[in-house]
Amino acid sequence: QVQLVESGGGLVQAGGSLRLSCAASGRTFSTYAVGWFRQAPGKEREFVARIPWSDSTYYADSVKGRFTISRDDAKNTVYLQMNYLIPEDTAVYYCAAGARTIYRTYTTTGEYDYWGQGTQVTVSS
Repeated sequence: QVQLVESGGGLVQAGGSLRLSCAASGRTFSTYAVGWFRQAPGKEREFVARIPWSDSTYYADSVKGRFTISRDDAKNTVYLQMNYLIPEDTAVYYCAAGARTIYRTYTTTGEYDYWGQGTQVTVSS
């Protein structure tokens, strides 16, 4: 069982930055793939970034070059550094953890087993 708690959301002006954190419980967190998703009002939850291993990251095209995902397994924490934020980034951001396997791409919600409660990010123009 893994419990995830996101933090770091807030209100920021366009062009600004935020760093989201996803703190996990459980001694086996390092064996899980972790991803970030977001959901804007009236829209489906969409993939943002994933990090199955520390040296393997992948991003949605909409955030590539602006967002960076990283993990510190010693602290059971995954981060999402968001730079050059735009109003379209406004959403509730969720982190998720899934059992690590080579057969998953970790870009869809069904590939994850555990979810946090989400943190709101609002970007004003």
